[in-house]
Amino acid sequence: MPRRGLSLTVLIVNQLLAGVGVASGIAVAALLVDELTGVVALAGLAQSASVLGAALAAIPLARLAVRAGRHVSLATGYACASAGAVLIIAAAASGWIVLVFLGLAAFGAGAAAGLQARFAATEVAAPGFEARYMSLVLWATTLGSVAGPLLSETGAEVGAALGLPPLVGPFLLSGTVFALSSVLVAALLRLPKAGVLESDTEPDEPQPAGRGAPDEPEPAGRGAPDEGGRVSRPTTPPASPRGVGSWAALRIAVREPRALFAVLAIVCSHTVMVGVMVMTPVHMTAHGLSLTLVGVVISIHILGMYGASPIVGWLADRIGSARVIALGIGFLLTAALIGILMPADDVLLIPLALGLLGLGWSCGLIGGSTMLNHSVDASLRVPLQGATDAAMNLAAAASAALSGIVLGIGGFAGVNVVALLVLVPLVISGLRARRADRSADATASASEA
Repeated sequence: MPRRGLSLTVLIVNQLLAGVGVASGIAVAALLVDELTGVVALAGLAQSASVLGAALAAIPLARLAVRAGRHVSLATGYACASAGAVLIIAAAASGWIVLVFLGLAAFGAGAAAGLQARFAATEVAAPGFEARYMSLVLWATTLGSVAGPLLSETGAEVGAALGLPPLVGPFLLSGTVFALSSVLVAALLRLPKAGVLESDTEPDEPQPAGRGAPDEPEPAGRGAPDEGGRVSRPTTPPASPRGVGSWAALRIAVREPRALFAVLAIVCSHTVMVGVMVMTPVHMTAHGLSLTLVGVVISIHILGMYGASPIVGWLADRIGSARVIALGIGFLLTAALIGILMPADDVLLIPLALGLLGLGWSCGLIGGSTMLNHSVDASLRVPLQGATDAAMNLAAAASAALSGIVLGIGGFAGVNVVALLVLVPLVISGLRARRADRSADATASASEA
């Protein structure tokens, strides 16, 4: 087992750097495409290219983590993002717009590596602290996401000094930061075998009566406590990591109610968040609200997503991941209902709705990721993580693309109605998982009697 403090520190620092790299480039990506092509519609595809790149990179990076280790997988993802920045700079010099979209897709590999880092944090966590370690790594994204756009101007100045167009300079900064991230994790990060938690090696000892109350979290390797403090054990049969690919792992997982609930918590929460978030600035400016207020609302939203993640992680370890996911569903439902019922130009309810939307996403991602780790056999974890992150990003890309159409047809209320519909399968799967847990508890009680 590597030194826990060093590994966590490397992951946090690296996540901060990666956040700077992604945010500083993406902040000007659409503007660069618009400048090179003069076609606004193509500019709107800049974000989609990056999200699709993250989806395409998630599964190969997961496979690489199984074969060579997390440090190799993360370093490769960040190196691809650095290469993407080089492609974008080359595109600006040559005028080849195709290179811009290829570069933005490679940028997505950096985002995919950043998502994989949350699972890496759980692999060095003390038993019962997995969600808290994960949340600290996610929290570092807040600093990077805020600092990235602020450093874009500095990048532009450096680029101008080197004779580059102003909008290309931020990508020079991004490429440098991603290269530094790649070297950092390759040189300093050493984790256990990908997918193996420290608690997996603990003997399975009998638990005294009353163990598992909400204020006494179970060691995570034996299953996270759900509603009522019960412990659900993985029922998925063991599998060889070499014999099971990501999509095969996903097919196995959907047959286990608790694993399916975890996957849908991640995918549905992200889909709802992206669909509503990307249309909020459009909705606000269309109703005469200022860009300053738009910036404030998005800042509140990001604060809800990442700023509160340590609290969400603490709750997941203390009261159980299922309860945290349920809390996230409540936040998302409330945000959607506010979006449906509020006046179009309400300057108080819009920030409230976006803040709750960010909190709901945080609960869904952290709670779902924690539950995913404990709902399948250890050999399925990394392939399933890759498949889930790929599905999450594909759903987000579709949500971003379709939400504009929905906004044009049904307005902002229509966007939020669709968000409610996306949450329906998540709620149903949660009820099924709870029923399966109760059935397992009843069977266990009957056998003991």
